[in-house]
Parts: sequence; C-alpha cells; structure tokens
Amino acid sequence: MMTIRHIGKGLITLNFYVAALVLVGFGVLSLSDSYSLFNFNADLYGALDNNLRMMMVYLSLIEVVMIFYCWMVQKFQAMALVGFFLIVMIETVQFYGEINAVALDENLPPFFLYTGLSHLLFGVMCIIEADHSQPQQQADKRP
Repeated sequence: MMTIRHIGKGLITLNFYVAALVLVGFGVLSLSDSYSLFNFNADLYGALDNNLRMMMVYLSLIEVVMIFYCWMVQKFQAMALVGFFLIVMIETVQFYGEINAVALDENLPPFFLYTGLSHLLFGVMCIIEADHSQPQQQADKRP
C-alpha cells in the first residue's frame, strides 16, 4: 500500500535525479554559445574568458563521479554535502562577478538553488533512512 511517506520519498528521489540531469546537462551545454541556458557575459575576456563555462563543466564531471561513487557504495548521504556546496555556489559566483566587475547571468542563482536544495533534501532523506535502519540492522544481528 502506498503511503504518503512512500510517495514523498519517491518524489524527492525523482526530483533529485531530475536535478542531477539538469546539472550535468546544463553544465555540458555551457560549452556551446547557442545551446547554453546561461549567458556568459562578453565582458569576460582574456584570462577570465571561459572560466565560468569550465566551472560548469567541472561541476558536471564532479556530479557524475559523485553519483557513480554513491551508487557503487549504495550510500547517497554525501549528496547532502553536495547540495550544501551547490547552494554556497550562489554567493561564490556573485562574489566572482563583483571581484571581476562583470555582470553574471541571472539564471545562475536559481539554477544553483534548485540543484542544491534537491541534492540537500535527497541527502538528508538518505541520512534519516540510514539512521532508522541502523537499529533494525543491530536488532537483526542479535542472537
């Protein structure tokens, strides 16, 4: 029987995987001017040129590696930490724009907020599930 808890877990999990696909997809698409969701300012030139694009690609690669690692060990609790850092990226990117005196795309903060909160919520859900299953596992090991 489907309970509200099961439906909630399913929605959180589905949202996490959608957010992961969004992060990887938009990160890779950032390499292209015509397909990128983000407008990388023309003011970024010289040493700053493509910095944000490469940051997005690196985030995509890190996401793939983290999901693969979590899948291999069957523990997704680390996604809470990933979510925290994605949320922190909002201020980090804005600080980058201020330091370099360039305007950054207004889509970046909502992008990091959505992906960060999705990862954080999924990771916290996994932490709670692991905490609830530990007493049961310890009880199963008793003679």
